[in-house]
Amino acid sequence: MQTNPTHTSLVAIGDSFTEGMSDLLPDGTYRGWADLLAGRMAARAPGFRYANLAVRGKLIAQIVEEQVGPAAAMQPDVITLVGGLNDTLRPKCDMGRVRALLEEAVERLTPACKHLVLMRSPGRQGPVLERFRPRMEELFACVDDVAARHGALVVDLYGAPSLADPRAWDVDRLHLTDEGHRRVAEAVWQTLGYEPEDPEWRTPMPPTPPPNWTARRIEDARFTRQYLLPWIGRRLTGRSSGDGLSPKRPDLLPYEGPAA
Repeated sequence: MQTNPTHTSLVAIGDSFTEGMSDLLPDGTYRGWADLLAGRMAARAPGFRYANLAVRGKLIAQIVEEQVGPAAAMQPDVITLVGGLNDTLRPKCDMGRVRALLEEAVERLTPACKHLVLMRSPGRQGPVLERFRPRMEELFACVDDVAARHGALVVDLYGAPSLADPRAWDVDRLHLTDEGHRRVAEAVWQTLGYEPEDPEWRTPMPPTPPPNWTARRIEDARFTRQYLLPWIGRRLTGRSSGDGLSPKRPDLLPYEGPAA
């Protein structure tokens, strides 16, 4: 990989992770690691263009059907693809189909860009990770295999201690905080060959006293009421949090926004 390259365009595709939840801006929109990365890249390349086609809740089949074609047609320097994790969280998940769809996406995207970036998604410590760890690791093994055969880059977020820390995750326990997204942007930045701005992004956060029993129970009750029960309800009714939503940056246009 070239050191300190100059890229002129970026297209990000995927689900809520790439849309930017839960890095909430004052106007109620989400920023996230892809926007932060675009800001950094734009500072190096006047006229830099950026599109973000990711929509929360999307499964890998929906990403392939709705986002891969438009992303490939844009012919950018860099495409990032993160998908399949929502599939692993479903009660019934056909991992063979997930693998086939991921392979299809990579085959279509690789010729359309200079660098295709895949990721081993981060996992928050806790019972949810332990329950779904086998499926997640099967997905990540597929990511590694497909990337190796097609020459894609892989960012290993799953192996980063800093992103396993519950403090890097929002109260919904599914999406990263602004600090978590900042570290992901740094990881992708370095993988693309840029000089590190934070060489220690993998380093665990400084220890803090754990919350007491009462505080933990209050937080668990809030999480169940506000996030877990609605999530279960959507699964039972076949709905998604992204139903009816459009991508926040559907066109490959000059980037406007704060740099990281």
